[in-house]
Amino acid sequence: MAVLVAGTVLTSGALTTSAQAASAPAVPKIAAAGGFVMNNGTGKSLFTKAADTRRSTGSTTKIMTAKVVLAQRGLNLDSKVTIQKAYSDYIVKNNASSARLIVGDKVTVRQLLYGLMLPSGCDAAYALADKFGSGSTRAARVKSFIAKMNKSATDLGLKNTHFDSFDGIGNGKNYSTPRDLTKIASSAMKNSTFRSIVKTKSTKQKVTTKSNGYRYMSWSNTNTLLGTYSGAIGVKTGSGPEAGYCLVFAATRSGKTVIGTVLKSTSVNARTSDAKKLMDYGFKR
Repeated sequence: MAVLVAGTVLTSGALTTSAQAASAPAVPKIAAAGGFVMNNGTGKSLFTKAADTRRSTGSTTKIMTAKVVLAQRGLNLDSKVTIQKAYSDYIVKNNASSARLIVGDKVTVRQLLYGLMLPSGCDAAYALADKFGSGSTRAARVKSFIAKMNKSATDLGLKNTHFDSFDGIGNGKNYSTPRDLTKIASSAMKNSTFRSIVKTKSTKQKVTTKSNGYRYMSWSNTNTLLGTYSGAIGVKTGSGPEAGYCLVFAATRSGKTVIGTVLKSTSVNARTSDAKKLMDYGFKR
């Protein structure tokens, strides 16, 4: 009789354990070398994979570019910036992603932010760095702007982030981690203009030409999660020879927002798949 009782106890214990195992979601496997997900409301970490390993970030750097611009005191989003030849020359020289800005056009700061975040325009990044850096030369202004990016990272308490470019085309010292980038994005998402821009799938913007006429610029978001993943609200893609394929992502469902980053995934499709797996997992936790 005692054996039967013990057997019953053991069996029910085993059932309880297996029920608990069944209710806990399986930790996803991702192609990316590094990943991190957190609950944006509480800051609680939900998934980590080499989350504090420094890596090249590609154009996810532009999240900080936008954050610095939007933090400027007395910012006028409707002020106009004249597009310089230096910006288009930079694109050609670096074979960089472009918003296809045209020399002589007058483009508002708000429009430059769309050009920065949707088609990932390095020309838009250069224009913003030139506008919001300080100094008597373009080189000095760019240097000053990058210093603001690094100060912003320091102010957020980030120990594994450093910028040496305004767009991610770095000189060997442009790096962050999945955890740090997620924190940068979480901070940036507190700004309503930033939130509005990064959840936009496509936009058509009217800009003033050199001769005071106008033209329309059409930009599509490189973030394919928008419209394909329920609740997706951003944030930014990135890629590069060293960076691989990167994605900072966020989604909201039933009042819960999860936000995270994958760095050095293996392809465009893999980074999207990685992000979907991590968000699915984050919503179950």
